[in-house]
Amino acid sequence: MPSISVRRLYQDNQHKLQLAWAAGTAGADNRIGIKADKPVLALVGHLNFIHPNQVQVIGVAEAEFLKRMEDEADDLSDLSTMVDKTRPMRQVQANGNPEESFGALFDIPMSVVIVANGLPVSPMLRDYCHTNNIPLLTSKLESPHLMDVLRIYLQRTLAVSTVKHGVFLDVFEIGVLITGQSGLGKSELALELISRGHSLIADDAVELYRTGPETLDGRCPPMLKDFLEVRGLGVLNIRHIFGETSIRPKKILQLIINLVAADDEYMKRLDRLSIRSETESILDVSVRSVTLPVAVGRNLAVLVEAAVRNYILQLRGKDSTKEFLERHQSMLKENETSHENSID
Repeated sequence: MPSISVRRLYQDNQHKLQLAWAAGTAGADNRIGIKADKPVLALVGHLNFIHPNQVQVIGVAEAEFLKRMEDEADDLSDLSTMVDKTRPMRQVQANGNPEESFGALFDIPMSVVIVANGLPVSPMLRDYCHTNNIPLLTSKLESPHLMDVLRIYLQRTLAVSTVKHGVFLDVFEIGVLITGQSGLGKSELALELISRGHSLIADDAVELYRTGPETLDGRCPPMLKDFLEVRGLGVLNIRHIFGETSIRPKKILQLIINLVAADDEYMKRLDRLSIRSETESILDVSVRSVTLPVAVGRNLAVLVEAAVRNYILQLRGKDSTKEFLERHQSMLKENETSHENSID
C-alpha cells in the first residue's frame, strides 16, 4: 500500500502551505496511506468523527466547536476528571448529562491534525496530540485552499504506478508512448519527431502514475531526465541540443503507438481500414492504441503525426473511417436506385 510519512508531507509543503509544527513531534513518522476501500481524495478533510480522515483539518467551525468543549471543561469543578494525562478519559458528567470527553472524542484513527486559517491552537488539542504522539501542525492559509493543495499533492504522491519500456513524447500536445521490440528504431523515430518541433518526456523507461480513474500521468525517472540514447550516436542531451522547449517534465498518456516489424505477408494481412479501435489497459486504465508496421520506405515520423492528428479529430467526434464507409454505403444505395429506375 503506497504511503508517506507526516515528516515528508511537512517537508514537501512547509513553504507552500506556511506550515509550522505545534505539537506531537514524536509522531513525525506516522504514515499516511491509501486503503483499499478509501480513495485518495478522502484522505484529507475537515474534522470528521464519523468517517475520520487521516489528515484532519480544523477550520473556523471546528475551532469554535473545540472552544465550546474547552469552555464546558472550565465549568467543571474538578478538571482532573475531564483530562487525564496518562490515559484518555471516556466519559464525564457535565450539567447532569453524560458527555464524551475530549480524549474519547478524538480517540479515532488519524495521522496528523492541521489547524488552518491562522487560528490559535486549542490547549486541550495541543495536550492531547502531545500525549498521543499525533503531529499537530498549523497553517495561515484558509482551510478549503489548504485541503485542495494537500489532496492534489497526496493524489500524485500516493498514485499507483508502473514502468513501461518505450519513448514518451509530447506530439501536438498529446502524450504519445511509442513502444515496440528493441531494434525497431524507437529512439531514431523520437529524434526525428523532436527535430520536427515535438518534445521528449522520457526515453527507455517511462514511469506511469494513475492519478485519476481514467488518467495516467507519464514522467521520466530522474536518472534519465533530458537524455535519449540513439544507436551509433550514444547518449544525447536533448535539452542542450534542441533547447528548453524540446523537453517536457510530464504529460498525460493519451495514445500508444506500437511499432511492429512487417514483411510483405504481414502487410497483406493488415486491416487496411482499421475499423476496430484498439485499446491497451495500463493500471486498469484503457488507453487508445495504434499499431504501425515498420517497413522499408515508410516515413514513421509522418505516420506518427498523422496518427496523432487523426486521434485529435476522433476526440472532436470526426471519424474518417466511419465517414468513408457511410459515403460508400450512400453511393451503393444511389447506384442501386439508379439501376432500378433504368430497368423500369
